[in-house]
Amino acid sequence: MLLTVYLTYFFTNKLTGMEQAPTLVVLAAGMGSRYGKLKQLDSFGPNGETIMDYSIYDAVKAGFGKIVFVIRKVLEEEFTATILSRVPAQVPVVLAFQELQVVPGNLAVPASREKPWGTGHALWSARAQIQEPFAVINADDFYGYSSFRQVADFLKNSSRSNSTKPQWCLAGYPLLNTLSKNGSVSRALCKVDENKQLLSVRELKEIFKKEDQIVASLPQQKELHLTGQETVSMNFWGFTPAIFPVLENYLVAFLKKQNHTEKAEFYIPEAVNQMLTDNVATVQVLTSADQWMGVTYPEDKEEVKRQLSELIATGQYPQKLWPSG
Repeated sequence: MLLTVYLTYFFTNKLTGMEQAPTLVVLAAGMGSRYGKLKQLDSFGPNGETIMDYSIYDAVKAGFGKIVFVIRKVLEEEFTATILSRVPAQVPVVLAFQELQVVPGNLAVPASREKPWGTGHALWSARAQIQEPFAVINADDFYGYSSFRQVADFLKNSSRSNSTKPQWCLAGYPLLNTLSKNGSVSRALCKVDENKQLLSVRELKEIFKKEDQIVASLPQQKELHLTGQETVSMNFWGFTPAIFPVLENYLVAFLKKQNHTEKAEFYIPEAVNQMLTDNVATVQVLTSADQWMGVTYPEDKEEVKRQLSELIATGQYPQKLWPSG
């Protein structure tokens, strides 16, 4: 497995010897069960802009050269009308489809299963559309321009590294800046060394404010108390195509073990954590100075709209994001 990763890394990066415009992969197949509707297509900007529109705007400005949207096939018509019709014509756009029944290894999928297999499966579903360094983000998270700039710069320089292993990156955010006032959230807690190298990443399902404390619920009714200054992943990663063969191996192992579990999901942070354990690659943590915004609950929407209005008022975004829209 390691040999396959290293050879993929070599042939996609070392032999090119040139800076590549990275691709942005937008994960937009999830339903958002706690939010109550398809929040990827919900309006937040003054002219009906989605959160995804702001990410595309920032990504293009930062130097990303292509956008790959991962959606479910059933959403194609609505997605094309709502999002693709607004993307600037000069930006190449590709659709990839995450479908429950499409998995590696011809493994059986239970008929009672309704949800796809999580963000790791969504990323694997886009493998055929990506031959260059790329970033992956959630469609319903607002990350901020400087985060896109940092990740783009890292990826553009990835082919110049002398490392024998792929070098990837993560845009990290302080936990305190990612909480919802309206309920618990899931976050991936990062352990980072003094050189900003990611050592491990751990998915915590229920993080919430409890009086003046921040607490994560653990199995067996245990709690983990947090300061709020911990670095968390909001699923903004920078990868090279070398990730795909190892991601597929991990996905096959996951499906063999969990394919009859109704709600089990294969998450990118858990896959990356296993890659770090297996010493497949290194991950540099890029500390974001931007304010993350997102919607976990319907009540979060007005706060996001207010913050976007402030960013527009201070000139960080135009009043009309897409002039031709």
